[in-house]
Amino acid sequence: MACTGCSTASNGTGATGCETGGCNKMNVFDWLGNMDIPLEQRFNIVEIRFKGGRKEFFRNSNYLELFTGDQVIVEVPGGHHLGIVSLQGDLVRLQMKKKGVQDNEEIRQIYRIATEKDIEKHEQTKARELPTMFRTREIIRDLNLQMKLSDVEYQSDNTKATFFYSADDRVDFRELIKILAAEFKVRVEMRQISLRQEAGRLGGIGSCGRELCCSTWLNDFKAVSTVAARYQNLSLNPTKLSGQCGRLKCCLNYELETYMEALQGIPTIEEPLKTKKGHAYLQKTDIFKKILWFGYHEETTWHPLGVERVNEILIMNRNGITPESLFENELAIIEATPINSDLAKLDKRLNDKEKDKKKFKKKRR
Repeated sequence: MACTGCSTASNGTGATGCETGGCNKMNVFDWLGNMDIPLEQRFNIVEIRFKGGRKEFFRNSNYLELFTGDQVIVEVPGGHHLGIVSLQGDLVRLQMKKKGVQDNEEIRQIYRIATEKDIEKHEQTKARELPTMFRTREIIRDLNLQMKLSDVEYQSDNTKATFFYSADDRVDFRELIKILAAEFKVRVEMRQISLRQEAGRLGGIGSCGRELCCSTWLNDFKAVSTVAARYQNLSLNPTKLSGQCGRLKCCLNYELETYMEALQGIPTIEEPLKTKKGHAYLQKTDIFKKILWFGYHEETTWHPLGVERVNEILIMNRNGITPESLFENELAIIEATPINSDLAKLDKRLNDKEKDKKKFKKKRR
């Protein structure tokens, strides 16, 4: 069966679903999908994906032959809902262990594979979501409630609607629920989500030029602090460090462990280095090249020092010894790559091309 949202069809093995990943958040490749295991011996819990990348686990009690991308009808409180098979087999067991989900009676079951009638009814309920969201925003505005409605999801049996909202403070929406239940003739559930989850549901393009991580593959939101930016020598500019959700970018944590490992061999400079020429203050640290740049108080020139030399001067200062200068020998200066050397090389290359063009034009004349 074709994966909804794209024209990619399942290959019948469960190994692949949507090839692009655009319609399936956090795609997982089932590397055990090609194993020929009897249906009765397979792990009978399946991972099902719903709108917004939400995933839950359901028990395949009837031992249905399912493939990745199949649309199935599952049990939900007070009715049924349509979802898409995203993962099955022993990899589901590992996912449950990772997320701390217990294999007990609380796991609901899969009723059947969705028929054309089920899919048609599901599409009809989905068509109600956008008008419902616009109308609900008008009601919220009339009631003067301090909340922001970001999404609406109807249950496939058209008996329940979940309203996703974000708010800074606690909101009394009892009157809102009465109005919504009377107008749309459904059971109403209000679910508060964080600003990061809201950005993931709405989607968008980040400053890197790619789709937001939270709307494509990122499911677990970890705490991000300005400490991560300090370790990576990033400018503490809130406008540059904040994402579209208004919080610190999740990508600040991606390379943090690498920076922490690289910083283990670099000494912590709490005081300036003392030399007979004066006090040298730390201006910049090249973490991966293990070079620290120091500058005297009255000078604008920065002097590059290796980690070994910095440790030597620190030990000398602790013992009350003041070296002549930052370097062991005034002529022995560390060869370091100039700042923005790549840009300088590019400018030189472009200038050389312009000169060649001018010479070529003169020859033609």
